[in-house]
Amino acid sequence: MKPEVGVKNQISIWVEASRPRTLSAAVTPVVIGTAAASGIGAVRPGLAGFALLSAILIQVGTNFVNDLGDGLRGADEASRLGPPRAVGSGAVLPGTMRNAAVLAFSAATLAGLPLVYAGGWPILLVGVASILAGIAYTAGPKPLAWVGLGDCFVFVFFGLVATLGAEWVQVGRLDAAGVLGGIGAGALATAILVVNNLRDVEGDALVGKRTLVVRLGKGAGRRLWFALVVLAFAVPLFGVGFGLLPPATLLSLCAVPLAWSPAQRVRRGSGAALAPALGETARLQLIYGLIFALGLVINILW
Repeated sequence: MKPEVGVKNQISIWVEASRPRTLSAAVTPVVIGTAAASGIGAVRPGLAGFALLSAILIQVGTNFVNDLGDGLRGADEASRLGPPRAVGSGAVLPGTMRNAAVLAFSAATLAGLPLVYAGGWPILLVGVASILAGIAYTAGPKPLAWVGLGDCFVFVFFGLVATLGAEWVQVGRLDAAGVLGGIGAGALATAILVVNNLRDVEGDALVGKRTLVVRLGKGAGRRLWFALVVLAFAVPLFGVGFGLLPPATLLSLCAVPLAWSPAQRVRRGSGAALAPALGETARLQLIYGLIFALGLVINILW
């Protein structure tokens, strides 16, 4: 019975290290990009599937590198407020986590080969840049997350790059729906990171991890979260108002009530009290993205 328990514990450790609650950041932009592609051409389900798989694997690889980098730098010590990290808690050796990250990025590369074949050199550049940025997020002498650039990385790569990459690989061109959808997806993906950094702001400051929230302060960090959520919901209003998006994308405003609970936590809470807001913000992003994509598809059916 003991070996079986050990296996279960190992599986649990690796599932937690992949941070499944945040994987909506990889799913949402690909869904929106695919829906945008349907508006200017024909959706290619096979390529959409490979794009989704590659995006998820890149995020998992990035999360593994984050676990490794923060663990080695002491950011994931026992006093941290979030769930225990694999390397920081000693559950996984650094070399093992490094190998897991290499495996995830290698699998993402294999999944991306059909995308490169279909989309050409622009997709190759996107793939290489995404993996390099994922590694640089918490690895190297000046990791992006440690110098306050993590938020920009998330907005660009889990917003515009992933959305427009999914659109380009399927139809070979871009449009305003893809750009605006990428902005909405990126804003909410960044909001997920902001909640995480608000929760860990004291611990990050102690170990010298200068996230944007550490640099700006908790008050500005809270305002940043609200600004990002408002930006996401302003996208369909702006797009429809200027004739850049079909009216059906206004359906994404139905996701506004899902922002209420995390908004209250961000406004009033701190430390461990913010932990539930992480999953709630991820859920908000996923539902927003699915409804936004549905609005683009409804326009075609009509």
